[in-house]
Amino acid sequence: MVTNSHVVATCTEQTLIGIGTANKQVRFSRVIKDADRDLALLVPTERLVNGLKLAQLDTPPPGTPVTTWGYPFIYNGASPLLSVGYVAGFREVTPDNAKTKRIKHIIVNGAFNHGNSGGPLLIAQENEVIGIVVLTYNFYPAGLKKLIDQLSNQKFGMQWTFTQPDGSQQNVSEAQITAAILDEFYQKTQVMIGEAVGASELLGMLKEHASELPGLEPAQAQKPRVVSAPVK
Repeated sequence: MVTNSHVVATCTEQTLIGIGTANKQVRFSRVIKDADRDLALLVPTERLVNGLKLAQLDTPPPGTPVTTWGYPFIYNGASPLLSVGYVAGFREVTPDNAKTKRIKHIIVNGAFNHGNSGGPLLIAQENEVIGIVVLTYNFYPAGLKKLIDQLSNQKFGMQWTFTQPDGSQQNVSEAQITAAILDEFYQKTQVMIGEAVGASELLGMLKEHASELPGLEPAQAQKPRVVSAPVK
């Protein structure tokens, strides 16, 4: 299975749990992360079936309709939701502390949301993965983002206490509530641009770690058969 390194974050094989569309838990025996590509390979403890094919080409022309399936924040349903957009272009990303390495990204003009990270990017009406969603952009008016950040750090003034979903309580100031509302407003009303790591980057990672993946010999890594669909 495939997701982003930032989605796995500090989780380990013992603490990471996936939930499939049949609402069944998926456990993992191995987690392989590549921070430069922002990709993670998850080796399930039980063999999974079906899934999606990995495309050999990840350069659709600008204007090509593309889709992704995933679990945007707040949504807790069992089945993933569909998001639609268009290929807007391409760019190469230079990882931190790297002088020569370049990571291919596909830029998408579409309604990708926080929480879509790790989902497959597909050409509309096709089933081959051309990329893995990695980030979204929000465009704030000049100076607004700085103001929101300053308000978020303002802990003085009138205070309120609210209960988090996990039962813990948190104190927030009036300024922090204002910052949260402004941030939420602009995230929900902006036209968002998203990016996906190209499938060629995933193919390269599979080749590099072929010996660590059960049942995937180096020769097979040249053309992987399937990539699993997203899980929460």
